[in-house]
Amino acid sequence: MTPEEKTAIEERIVEVLKTVYDPEIPVNIYDLGLIYNIDVQETGAVEIDMTFTAPTCPAADFILEDVRTKVEAVVGVTSANVNMVFEPEWDKSMMTDEARLELGFD
Repeated sequence: MTPEEKTAIEERIVEVLKTVYDPEIPVNIYDLGLIYNIDVQETGAVEIDMTFTAPTCPAADFILEDVRTKVEAVVGVTSANVNMVFEPEWDKSMMTDEARLELGFD
C-alpha cells in the first residue's frame, strides 16, 4: 500500500466517522474529539482508539459496533478493531470549534 493509498483510506474513514453520533448528543463522534487514533496497516486492517464523554456511556456498545461496521465498509479496509480507551481522559477542549459552537460551549 502506498502512502497515498493509506492517506485516502484514512480520509474515507474520517468521513464515515462523521456519520456516527451518540444518540444523546447532536454532534458526530469525530468532531466531539472521541477518536484518539486511526492506524491503517499495510494489510488494510484498521485499529481505532476512541473514548466516550463519560466512562458509563449507556450507548457505548451501540456506538462501538456502529464505528466498527461503518469502518469495515470503507473501500480498502479489510478489518476494523475499535479499542475503547480512557487515557487521556476526554474533556471539552478536544472538540472541534464547530462542535463547541453547536453545543453552546463558545
